This record gives sequence, structure tokens and C-alpha cells, in this order.
Amino acid sequence: MATLSQTQAKSKTVYSPSPAKKRPHWKKGTILRHAVIIMFLLVILLPLAWVLLLSIKSRPDAYSGNLWPENFDFTHYRFVFEQIETLPRNFFNSIYVTGGTVLITTVSAVLAGYALVHLKIRGRHIIVGLLLASLYFPTRVVSIISIFQIQDFLGLINSTSGLILPYVTLNLAISVLIMRSIFQQLPTELIDAARIDGAGAWRTFWVVALPLAVNGIVVIIVVNFVTAWGEFLIGSTLTNDQSVRTMPVVLASAQGGMGQWAWPRIAAVYVIVVTPGIVAFAAAQKLFFKGLMEGALKA
Repeated sequence: MATLSQTQAKSKTVYSPSPAKKRPHWKKGTILRHAVIIMFLLVILLPLAWVLLLSIKSRPDAYSGNLWPENFDFTHYRFVFEQIETLPRNFFNSIYVTGGTVLITTVSAVLAGYALVHLKIRGRHIIVGLLLASLYFPTRVVSIISIFQIQDFLGLINSTSGLILPYVTLNLAISVLIMRSIFQQLPTELIDAARIDGAGAWRTFWVVALPLAVNGIVVIIVVNFVTAWGEFLIGSTLTNDQSVRTMPVVLASAQGGMGQWAWPRIAAVYVIVVTPGIVAFAAAQKLFFKGLMEGALKA
């Protein structure tokens, strides 16, 4: 009997349907925000995609107005390297100048940013104010004559190594301010604890502060890499020998010659110039945006 009653009880059991899953509710603000982000992505990516497609189009396809090429033509890249015999040397020059610029700027900015926050320096607020004021000073345009005179006095005109010092000045101020903001975000308790344990200023910086500032360092590395790699005005002003120039200067100055540089070939030049910067940014984008979120761009 007990078994029968249990069976009947089981048969009368009512299974309530599982509650329906709620559909995601899209607010107007969220939709608008995503629309703006998509719009900006299209504004940035569409020209890059158009130039990339143009660089692999044949001449008839390029002038026909069709978006997608009927025939892919990669000979434009070969033409660029054949037309500019010094391009491999110029590529090495760009790596050398960009690497030196990034190294010197990063080391200087990290040390200066830490000193402005954790070392008792007289007039540090004045220094920060001067750095902020320098951001509104158009260095490339206004100072180009002074830069040329200084480089001439130092004997660094028409020298690949001589490009590094002017390139460092382009983003040194913003790099110092970025690292200062990063070091301001670090817990002061960690710095104080290291000092109480007997660590000196250098050991406190090297062991405690520096590992916590990696994301900010990535930010200034990417910013300085992109700026130095694509710099044109200073590079073209301070050099006149093809073999000591960087890639952007050589590629820009080589375009011409009775229509030899058709639009697909000019597009190939553009792709060659911007690709290293895009690759560098893509490789470090996670740490880059993480550094920005930690307050890297706060004054």
C-alpha cells in the first residue's frame, strides 16, 4: 500500500515550468554609446581598409572605382623596394632612431615621474606646471629653427643618431606627466613599509614601485614608438642624405617622377609606413588600455 500511495503521489506531482529567461534590456544610453563607438571605429578603420585594398589593386581596378579588386596585384610593393635602393637601410635607421627615442624617453620619464611624487624636491609643483604649459607649445613648428641651430652647433646635422635627441623632446613632457600620475595611484603604505624596512630610495623604486607601474610604462612606450616612427618634419629638416634618413622621410620624398607613382603604389608606401605602428599597438593594446584606465592620462 505504501508503494502504491507513493506512486500516486508521484503521479500527482505538478512540475512548474522554469521561469523564462529575461531578455537583455537595452537602455537608450547604452544603444547610443555603442552607436557612437561603432561610428568612430568605422571612421578609423574604413580608410585603413580602403588604402590596404588600393595597394593590392591593379591600375585598371584602381581607376575603375570598384571597391573590391578583380585582380590582386602585389607588384606595387616590389616597385617601392626597387625604386628606393636605400630602403632596407632606411628601415634599419627607423628602428634605430625609434628604439633609442623610446628607451631614453621611457627611462627619463619613469625616473622623473617617481621623483616628482615620492622624493622631496623643491619646486616640484612649478616643474609640473611648466610641463603642463609645454604641452600647449607647438614644438615641431615653432622650435624647428632652434632645433636646427642646436643640432648644427653640436655637429649632428645629417646624422641618424642626431635625430634621437629632438625626437625625445616631442613626448617627454607628456610621458613624465603620465608616469607621475601612475606613481600617484600607488598605495603610499607600500612605499612607507619599504622605507621602514630599511630600503633606500633606489631599492624602493626598483623593487616596489616599478613593478606596479608596468601598465603606465607600456602606455608611454606605445605613444613614443608611434610618434617617433612616423615623424616627418624634424627628420626631413635635419637630414639631406638619403642613406641616413628614416623610412617616412624617404618614402615621402621619393614619390614623383612623371606619373611612376600611381595611386596603388602610393597606397603601398602608406601601408609600409603605418604597419609597424599598428603591429606595436595591437601587441600591447591590453596593457595600454589598462594603463589608461588606471589614470595614466590624469594630470
